[in-house]
Amino acid sequence: MPRDDINWTPPPVEEGQPRQVRRILKLFRPYRGRLAVVGLLVGAASLVSVATPFLLKEILDTAIPQGRTGLLSLLALGMVLSAVLGGVFGVLQTLISTTVGQRVMHDLRTAVYGRLQRMSLAFFTRTRTGEVQSRIANDIGGMQATVTSTATSLVSNLTSVIATIVAMIALDWRLTVVSLLLLPVFVWISRRVGNERKKITTERQKQMAAMAATVTESLSVSGILLGRTMGRSDSLTRSFADESEGLVDLEVRSNMAGRWRMAVIGIVMAAMPAVIYWTAGIALQFGGPAISIGTLVAFVSLQQGLFRPTVSLLSTGVQIQTSLALFQRIFEYLDLPIDITEPEDPIHLDQVKGEVRFEDVEFRYDDKSGPILDGIDITVPAGGSLAVVGATGAGKSTLSYLVPRLYDVTGGRVTLDGVDVRDLDFDTLARGIGVVSQETYLFHATVAENLRFAKPDATDEQLHEAAKAAQIHDHIASLPDGYDTVVGERGHRFSGGEKQRLAIARTILRDPPVLILDEATSALDTRTERAVQEAIDALSANRTTLTIAHRLSTIRGADQIVVLDGGRPAERGTHEELLEREGRYAALVRRDAQLEPTR
Repeated sequence: MPRDDINWTPPPVEEGQPRQVRRILKLFRPYRGRLAVVGLLVGAASLVSVATPFLLKEILDTAIPQGRTGLLSLLALGMVLSAVLGGVFGVLQTLISTTVGQRVMHDLRTAVYGRLQRMSLAFFTRTRTGEVQSRIANDIGGMQATVTSTATSLVSNLTSVIATIVAMIALDWRLTVVSLLLLPVFVWISRRVGNERKKITTERQKQMAAMAATVTESLSVSGILLGRTMGRSDSLTRSFADESEGLVDLEVRSNMAGRWRMAVIGIVMAAMPAVIYWTAGIALQFGGPAISIGTLVAFVSLQQGLFRPTVSLLSTGVQIQTSLALFQRIFEYLDLPIDITEPEDPIHLDQVKGEVRFEDVEFRYDDKSGPILDGIDITVPAGGSLAVVGATGAGKSTLSYLVPRLYDVTGGRVTLDGVDVRDLDFDTLARGIGVVSQETYLFHATVAENLRFAKPDATDEQLHEAAKAAQIHDHIASLPDGYDTVVGERGHRFSGGEKQRLAIARTILRDPPVLILDEATSALDTRTERAVQEAIDALSANRTTLTIAHRLSTIRGADQIVVLDGGRPAERGTHEELLEREGRYAALVRRDAQLEPTR
């Protein structure tokens, strides 16, 4: 299970609700033309809907009492036509608004994913993978109803309410006042319910993120292997059940929050026709103005028509307040500071020769921690080789990550062909520097697709040549599906040595002038290591090579070897020179010699 130091989520960015609403509205700005069309359709639909009661009034007060069959037919046809137009306008409105909403969701997903792609390696060492996945899948997915229909529903219902109230006033302003007396109370209740659901939604999304992280970690191939071999499968199931139980409670609370209060609103508004009939009857008995049957029926029809959009409008307000919690979680990721960026006017190298220099390099993860690396001055000429050795935690891998800018130095500088890597564009760094690490990552795709990740336009012949150089072609060719073989989740259909050679073939295909080997053979047995080392030797030919070594037998031919101790160079020289000094390196070689027979 994850350690506490990597169970990290970005701190919430506090911002006022008006600013947050402005940010949400800004998401719809690229689609304002389509939204204008939706607005026109909404207005037309509202006018059509309020026309029907007036037609009904004329039928009851004029056409039927006066026996005017022609007028009756015309008014009835008008009511049918109103229904047809309302349906057509509704379908078109739904089509356009749903399309706009889905485009906004696409923009959000792409923006979050693009932002995360630009984050430094440090962010991902502190963040659970499931948390990231939950933000993209659950949080953005949870906003679907809001961005696809809520905005349009808000405009549609608001327009309908305004048009209906105007029509009600035109029929009888006194009955209108009676109908709207409780409306401010209803608005106040809906806002209370919305705030309550917003708080619960924030808790629910955090719980869903925790569940996603548990699933991602424990149901991966590595997670299953660990759980089974440690006998923790039942324990993991119980932990997941506990998290799921917590989600059940939050889901019930979310759905029931304010349900009784909203039900009271519905009951009161449904009972309003009875109040209208009672008011009209009492007014007539006490000498008030007479109201025609047609007017009364038309008014009640409008009042009932007001009920649906008003309740929907209040519910929409609740839904919007609930969705603000989801938007806030997404904005937290969009507001994450990017600490490794291209300069405004980056330098592009058409051809990378491969000289790498570390000039008085210092690195620390944050201001509170001590330096991981300090006082590093090393030059690797183009085509030369450097090996870095030392105890675990000495800073070896961190040093290598500074070259491709997976981290940035906090002091001094790292240069490539004399240019500070922070001044280079990302394309030059990606094209000029290749990394083969101990933990080989392969996608759940075919062998060919994994290799072409390095060079999408590579031909089959180029794939074969790279695989041959990595000494993996014969094995791939022996598989039933050859290069179309699916490697499986994280490459678990292949052995460690085979995955490592696939990674080497992928790097050969990219053909970088600078090569970083981060303990690329430390997890392999001696026999497999020899095969992989031969592939590495082929890969390293005529390239600048920086090797982070665990087994010292792989670096004896390096042009220079640096021994790190506590993040500082303790020794440097060739293999022979360092052995003669009888220092740290010689001690490491003797340790290796003692361990060799056990491998």
